[in-house]
Amino acid sequence: MTSHQNTQTMKPATAAKKLGVYLEATPAEFQEGVVSRSELNELQANPPAWLQELRKNGPHPRPVVAQRLGISIAGLARGGITEPLTTEQIEALRQELPEWLAKERATQAEVRKETVRIKERDAERARRDENA
Repeated sequence: MTSHQNTQTMKPATAAKKLGVYLEATPAEFQEGVVSRSELNELQANPPAWLQELRKNGPHPRPVVAQRLGISIAGLARGGITEPLTTEQIEALRQELPEWLAKERATQAEVRKETVRIKERDAERARRDENA
């Protein structure tokens, strides 16, 4: 009995998400085709010029914009940012530091602190349960 290995493929939107790029900014041939797992791995290992350019200058999808600004995706929406931004636009926001961005960064810092506190609390409970 021989096993046939099917080539795993994904939609361009999924591949763009995994690559951290905005789909509409990718070349037409990328948007119109399907991407195999091996092609995705190759794009990640040896990004072509268009991918390097998108990663460097954008436009960037919301998760990347949020990460670069140090806030959540929901924070972006609360700040009125619904469109992809370029690296230049992200840098301009960092320099301006509008009130909403400062507030969202503070909120994100609190969320991270709370996450650490809960993780430590749970670890302590697990240690107590082991020793009981």
